[in-house]
Amino acid sequence: MVEIISGKPYTDRNNIRLFNVGDDQKEYVWHRDKENREIEVLEGQAWQLQYNGCLPILLEENNTYYIPKMMYHRLIKGYSNLKVKINVKL
Repeated sequence: MVEIISGKPYTDRNNIRLFNVGDDQKEYVWHRDKENREIEVLEGQAWQLQYNGCLPILLEENNTYYIPKMMYHRLIKGYSNLKVKINVKL
């Protein structure tokens, strides 16, 4: 797997991120983060989270998902804008 680095495909306000379903991004890149994170889904339909070596999982509103530091993962675009709250976990 190759890590691709590009511009940010979201807008960021404090710890809230908005991914626009209408952007030109066809696929989101595999990447990893330097810290553990919890992702709370505030809004969004049919978006998926995929960890390296795993099948994608459906992101559901009002649920929280854990992403371990340095774990490759990516988003798969859904049908509406995705709004998430990012919480860094030590």
